[in-house]
Amino acid sequence: MDEGAFLSVAVVRLGLAGGIAGFSRLAGGVSSDIWRVDLPGGRSICIKRALPKLQVAMDWLVPVERNAFEVAWIETAGRIEPDAVPFVLGHDRSAGMFAMRYLDPAEYRLWKQELREGRADPGVAADVGRRIASIHAGTAGNPEIAARFPNDEIFRAIRPEPYLEATAARHPDLRDVLFGLSRRTMDTKRCLIHGDVSPKNIVLGPRGPVFLDSECAWYGDPAFDIAFCLNHMLLKCLWVPISAKAFLSCFDALATAWLDGVVWEDRADAEYRAATLLPGLFLGRVDGKSPVEYLTADVDRDRVRRVARALLANPVTELAAVRAVWAKELGV
Repeated sequence: MDEGAFLSVAVVRLGLAGGIAGFSRLAGGVSSDIWRVDLPGGRSICIKRALPKLQVAMDWLVPVERNAFEVAWIETAGRIEPDAVPFVLGHDRSAGMFAMRYLDPAEYRLWKQELREGRADPGVAADVGRRIASIHAGTAGNPEIAARFPNDEIFRAIRPEPYLEATAARHPDLRDVLFGLSRRTMDTKRCLIHGDVSPKNIVLGPRGPVFLDSECAWYGDPAFDIAFCLNHMLLKCLWVPISAKAFLSCFDALATAWLDGVVWEDRADAEYRAATLLPGLFLGRVDGKSPVEYLTADVDRDRVRRVARALLANPVTELAAVRAVWAKELGV
């Protein structure tokens, strides 16, 4: 079945109007097929279908059931921060597929592109941190929400295994540390997390940041979300060196806003887990299963390795200390 025929059937299965007026495949996804679909009458929607094999160089298989957890995260988070999530129009669980309102790029700017162009606004970073902390706080200690996300194996397959455990193959002397971070992450159950808080999954709309691609959603460790996002603020310093200071200011704003929202546990405990996990994720983006596409020079990858390895061997307890070591490496 060609894409047009498939999408015509899909809109019916999703409970939407029959027939389509046009479609186009959207770029950027490694874990899903994503289309903009134009319906008769001029309305556009977005259809997303999970892939069983991620489109990366290494062999990486993940169950398509994660699509259902993405929808569940949107529904749950939307009750806490309604402006921070897309609007779901229909869901076909058996097909691993759902439809949501199309977010026009003319109105919703991709945060990754903003950063690529050097527009690193600490106010935006602070908004991201506040909204993520709000969702964490609003779901913390809730057994009913925890019961909606019985997906430990999916989360491990798509996050700790490729980012931490796989990285140990390239750094056998750090195997115990990296596997220890993986186990601690999997054993920590505090609240609902997004699992992929990355600039490529955040659009900046009229009502603030909107979080997309929550298929890694899991009831687990909120420190993972903040460390995962802060990691990008560090890595972007090598992508756009002229804006390194601005990216580090975004790091500060993001970390502070999230830490200010930590009410579900002792702030120092949450920060400790984030600060000790961050170097593992940092190293994972050059030597794990999903290296960032924009670090192509050996000299840049070696800088990440040097700092990450040092911090894994001699952990720090505060996020500001991680930032300080990286700033010293950069000379900014």
